[in-house]
Amino acid sequence: MSFEINQIIRSKRKTLALIVKPDGSLIIRAPLRVASKSIKDFVKRNAQWVQKKRAEALAIYPSVTKQYVPGEMFLYLGNAYPLDIVKDQKQALLLDEKFKLAESAQDMAVMAFERWYREQARHILNERISFYADQYGFQYKSIGITSARTRWGSCSANRSLNFSWRLIMAPFESVNYVVIHELVHTIFHNHSKRFWNKVQEVMPDYKEHQKWLRENGPRLLM
Repeated sequence: MSFEINQIIRSKRKTLALIVKPDGSLIIRAPLRVASKSIKDFVKRNAQWVQKKRAEALAIYPSVTKQYVPGEMFLYLGNAYPLDIVKDQKQALLLDEKFKLAESAQDMAVMAFERWYREQARHILNERISFYADQYGFQYKSIGITSARTRWGSCSANRSLNFSWRLIMAPFESVNYVVIHELVHTIFHNHSKRFWNKVQEVMPDYKEHQKWLRENGPRLLM
């Protein structure tokens, strides 16, 4: 996994340091004589940390309308990836260390991203729902993907499940929490003590992921 380095600040310091700014840009503080290759290798070794910090920054940074320009950050399963505009790409949008948007699809970038997120949401949510249903004996009728902005999931009286495709921007365990929440609603159609006890039985640390969505959910927009 590689990252674009936005700025390198050299000084008389003896060690390398990484800084992820609130807008997700990556700054490197480096000794005067350290080689560029050493800096790139250092970033590569710390790629997971950089990705995590970018996701955290993107989640709390004031939400603005996406511009779909190179370097802009987009969330997927809690990680932040920069956008690159690519020539001669057949598919409108790919994720390969970066989000790669075909140059020919720039005019329909919003649609391309939503379609891509929907496809990922359908695949991942179907897999997670099937996993928990098999493990705990939950029964449901159908699964739908919606464009809801403030409601991550719902369960109807006939056990039809619906989930917002925007949920797929959240960390994987937060996705699991919403799946479990709605599956438990197939048994308990309220938020009674028995409901929460069942949620906790399936996911003992559910409050941590519930809190993440409550605090960061408003940022999961396009």
